[in-house]
Amino acid sequence: MTLTELRYLVAVARELHFGRAAEACHVSQPTLSVAIKKLEEELDVKIFERGGNEVSVTPLGQELVRQAQVVIEQANAIKEIAKRGRDPLAGPLRLGVIYTIGPYLLPQLVRQVIERTPQMPLLLQENFTVKLLEMLRTGELDCAILAEPFPDAGLAIAPLYDEPFRVAVPTQHPLQGPISAEALKQETMLLLGNGHCFRDHVLEVCPEFARFASGAEGIQKSFEGSSLETIKHMVASGMGITVLPQLSVPRDPQPHLRFLDFADTPPPSRRVVLAWRRSFTRYEAIAALRNAVMACELPGVQRIHA
Repeated sequence: MTLTELRYLVAVARELHFGRAAEACHVSQPTLSVAIKKLEEELDVKIFERGGNEVSVTPLGQELVRQAQVVIEQANAIKEIAKRGRDPLAGPLRLGVIYTIGPYLLPQLVRQVIERTPQMPLLLQENFTVKLLEMLRTGELDCAILAEPFPDAGLAIAPLYDEPFRVAVPTQHPLQGPISAEALKQETMLLLGNGHCFRDHVLEVCPEFARFASGAEGIQKSFEGSSLETIKHMVASGMGITVLPQLSVPRDPQPHLRFLDFADTPPPSRRVVLAWRRSFTRYEAIAALRNAVMACELPGVQRIHA
């Protein structure tokens, strides 16, 4: 039994698909399949049920997967302790970022990290909150930049900034700011699709937005988009209005868009945080990353220095 085989085991359990697991592990599917079969034979147990394109984890297999995750994390901890003894900032830092933060923060953040800690390159992963939390738990990521609230996973958390929401409307739209949530409920609202935490944050922070669901009372119709940039283009074309986080609002005037403030005091917002496993030992790397975020230009947000 090797750590590599255990990593394959965890990957298959996560993906429930041998092909995707092999891709995630950067090996061929036959290589991964042979390793899993060898592990099952060595342990003399059936870990996965295979049926056509479907893969499921047996009850005993689930126990083995959980223990494999512990072993992998402990093995990583040994390496991290050794690195920390030499230089806690030496070596890559595996950082996850949610989709609605990555495009607007990462270009500046990467530049800041290169300037401040060139010995600590960032290995980046953009994904949904649920996926990033799972990757943190299994040790595939060292830390992640997320927006609260999210399911408690026993993580250490450092707040970064509070980011207010803005309303985007077509240039010729009659709405004027500052605007209340009440004034939005008769509009055609364009939202991110399910899986994007920003959709959930908007629905939680602004109670009126809970009506913005298909067939719900108080809205003419709704549309679900795959990214904030797609939705902004659709607003510009006159298909409706939307709510955006502050950092996604372009700094330069837009010919087909206007951005309105909320009238509420304080305005609807989300708290962006840096999260990492409590067992992660490179504390100096976490501090360096947080300092790099604070050094970025973040117009319109409230930094949290505590």
